[in-house]
Amino acid sequence: MPGLAMDFHARVVHGDNLPVLKALPDGCVNLIYIDPPFNTGKRQTRSHLRTERDANGDRSGFKGQRYSTTVLGSRSFEDQFEDYLQFLEPRLRQAQRVLAANGSLYFHVDFREVHYCKVLLDQIFGRQNFLNEIIWAYDYGARPKDRWPPKHDNILLYVRDKQHYTFNLNDIDRIPYMAPGLVGAEKAAKGKLPTDTWWHTIVSPTGKEKTGYPTQKPLGILRRILAASSNPGELVLDFFAGSGTTGAAALELGRRMLLVDANPEAIDVMKARFDGQPVDFLTEAEFLKG
Repeated sequence: MPGLAMDFHARVVHGDNLPVLKALPDGCVNLIYIDPPFNTGKRQTRSHLRTERDANGDRSGFKGQRYSTTVLGSRSFEDQFEDYLQFLEPRLRQAQRVLAANGSLYFHVDFREVHYCKVLLDQIFGRQNFLNEIIWAYDYGARPKDRWPPKHDNILLYVRDKQHYTFNLNDIDRIPYMAPGLVGAEKAAKGKLPTDTWWHTIVSPTGKEKTGYPTQKPLGILRRILAASSNPGELVLDFFAGSGTTGAAALELGRRMLLVDANPEAIDVMKARFDGQPVDFLTEAEFLKG
């Protein structure tokens, strides 16, 4: 949309992401991270609980102690689409259009749809611009007895131009060597660069980072992505913003950010999360007015 003001620092837009994307100028975004619904076929719900020690409680904890729980509230969203790829395609085409010449897209999904999504992304971005499939591995939650427990997500990394993209090798956090004795004291102390398999815990159900929003992703994952594939002052876009973790990482690392979500519960979570920070909250109509 001609004349749309893009000089903002941090904005959260409540509305449909497709008209917002269509309104953005060509090549205005340096990094896109999206964590769209995974099409699990069910409603995603996360309850907010208060837990107190109680000898007659409904659950057991550390060293067999009993606790009682009270449900204080819950947040949820529908995660079922008749045609998932038809839903995603126009949004991904707009994402490719708004990416800067040196921009990158990180597409976060899981085993249910990743193969189909990669074929779609190859068509839109070109197979030559596929850079990595990152496996985020964790170890938490239920363990089925009839198959290998699925404990990883897939993050597909595409760039606008494989000959010209941002990758800040020296800004990426280092991790411990699995066998430090094999590399010597100096290397062991420095740590190693992560590979395309990232071992990182989920957001702790009892930790300070928890917002109570279903499918919230860890801040550590987004810090790594933003540090590697964007620079201070550049614009980062997340148009399935959810709990706002992309925005939290952007504010922490000195990036500009634009977040979009249609779920009013997500907007409420982000308002609480960014309380006291320089973030503007707009409706879709207000944003499109420029």
